[in-house]
Amino acid sequence: MSDLKKVVIDGTEVEVDGAMTLIQACEVAGVEIPRFCYHERLTIAGNCRMCLVEVVGGPPKPAASCAMQVRDLRPGPEGQPPVVKTNSPMVKKAREGVMEFLLINHPLDCPICDQGGECDLQDQAMAYGVDFSRFREPKRASDDLDLGPLVETHMTRCISCTRCVRFTTEVAGIHQMGQTGRGEDAEITSYLGETLDSNMQGNIIDLCPVGALVSKPYAFTARPWELTKTESIDVMDALGSNIRVDTKGREVMRLLPRNHDGVNEEWISDKTRFVWDGLRKQRLDTPYIRENGKLRKAGWGEALTAVAAAMKGKKVAGLVGDLASVEAAFALKQLIEGQGGNVECRTDDAKLPAGNRSGYVGNAAIEDIDAAQTILLIGTNPREESPVLNARLRKAWSRGANISRVGAPVDLTFDVIELGTDRAALEGVKATEGALVIIGQGALNEADGEAVLAAAMAVAAKGKLLVLHTAAGRVGAMDVNAVTDGGMAAAIEGADVIYNMGADEVDVAAGPIVIYQGSHGDRGAHRADIILPSAAYTEENGLFVNTEGRPQLALRASFAPGEAKENWVILRALSAELGATLPYDSMSALRSAIVAAHPHLGDIDVVAENAWRPLKPKKMGKADFRNSVTDYYLTNPIARASSLMAELSANAKARKTAKMAAE
Repeated sequence: MSDLKKVVIDGTEVEVDGAMTLIQACEVAGVEIPRFCYHERLTIAGNCRMCLVEVVGGPPKPAASCAMQVRDLRPGPEGQPPVVKTNSPMVKKAREGVMEFLLINHPLDCPICDQGGECDLQDQAMAYGVDFSRFREPKRASDDLDLGPLVETHMTRCISCTRCVRFTTEVAGIHQMGQTGRGEDAEITSYLGETLDSNMQGNIIDLCPVGALVSKPYAFTARPWELTKTESIDVMDALGSNIRVDTKGREVMRLLPRNHDGVNEEWISDKTRFVWDGLRKQRLDTPYIRENGKLRKAGWGEALTAVAAAMKGKKVAGLVGDLASVEAAFALKQLIEGQGGNVECRTDDAKLPAGNRSGYVGNAAIEDIDAAQTILLIGTNPREESPVLNARLRKAWSRGANISRVGAPVDLTFDVIELGTDRAALEGVKATEGALVIIGQGALNEADGEAVLAAAMAVAAKGKLLVLHTAAGRVGAMDVNAVTDGGMAAAIEGADVIYNMGADEVDVAAGPIVIYQGSHGDRGAHRADIILPSAAYTEENGLFVNTEGRPQLALRASFAPGEAKENWVILRALSAELGATLPYDSMSALRSAIVAAHPHLGDIDVVAENAWRPLKPKKMGKADFRNSVTDYYLTNPIARASSLMAELSANAKARKTAKMAAE
């Protein structure tokens, strides 16, 4: 039963849960309370004192609204609801006093600060600050920290809100930041001067309410008012994190998270945030044709004619890459199958059952992690396969969930019950009421992947199953049936021509003619005989289905370089060249065709309920489970083009091999 309490806030009576803090109750009443240290996804610190309010009939001093619950308020003398004032002279004077203290040591470097224009301190100083200072003593200065190549520090600006400390400890699960000293000597620092060892550390840039922590790669490149902001979806993993793409002219300047409680809350991984320099480098911007062993530039007309000539009358196979949108996968399927060929999206040989959505997606939502009491991980390392999902698992663990694992023992930032590393350990696991089973691609891309999936579905029979994908485009391609019975081997067997749409993780053997359609000069382009340059994920509209089966829209933020075109446009033009024109000439017509064939893809941001269809049990092998991601920072062509990701990858390897002083 809910504990509802009435409270009067600035003359407005509201009824809220008694467990709510005053700051949350004020938001319900439509009153915004200034704050620096308070953040709804972090524990309460109560150390900035900016959120002071007056509680009528309470103590004769202002109260910190972030640290006081509604149930702690005393009613009036005749049982009236308690009264809270947020704009009384007492409150105004208190906030002005707090602001004066905060600005004592804060430098006046707003013109050169990267936080300028997005700074909470600027905004609140306009409301509660004065244009002079009464402080005549020497100001304090702090040494800047070296937190690594991602986060730049200006610690003299720090106001000790401790958001960064609480995030790294509670959400990211590392213990490398803290506060030392007291009074004037108090400062945020890192343990023994260490750099941060986390692939979630970039979130402290967003959390910092001042310019103490800013983005090092983005530093001094643009101002917020110069940027065009586009809401989109991330493709660096299969979680489908909601992001905002900020562009200046034709260039992507930064990637920021958007709030979505059902997917990424308000966090994103470091790869998602900092991969934008890979969008500029090693780009394919014009068609190429290989002649005499060398690639030469060509026009679109010549390239499409050459592709059509190579495909006509030949056995064709189409490969759907990990970053392909639903529209691209659907168009490729129609094009290739129209030529009598096969299409395959399971390029890592994952034994995902075609047509059985409960088998290749599961029947659980990401949000189910929050309420789960028993969680089983099979053949997955979510810290690298989906860092934001791993943070959600840590949150469940911190609330008391029991998390066990069958697979390689890796540090997930929280305690895990180890059940074993091989298939035999999985056989010994019994179905538990209400358990949530999460199975990774490392368990599915071996020869006995189907048997492992059947065993996982048996364990999840009394609970729920979530298949954790690593490729952003995989679920969408499975939804449009871009698959071949027998998988990759059957799809490319005897093929004269392989149409490779961004499948850079596949090594195509010598023999077939390879047509590569992609955005970057990666592995696929090196093997290609004809190259068709296409747009990256920030350069075209696209539908992506995340690992839980939620369709989401990615919107175009900029335009592809040179002569590169959108993926579906290339396929449509090629179909006309082949004399088998696809029946749509606009994105809306293409989406209509997709929704007509697969209605659930029209329900944007809705997780469809999948009918439970367990697989028949089969005998598993005897090997240990292996995780699918070997290098977190270099998993796709865009990341491999990024010099920053290369540096982070090198740093991660060095960190693993470096010996401690005691060794």
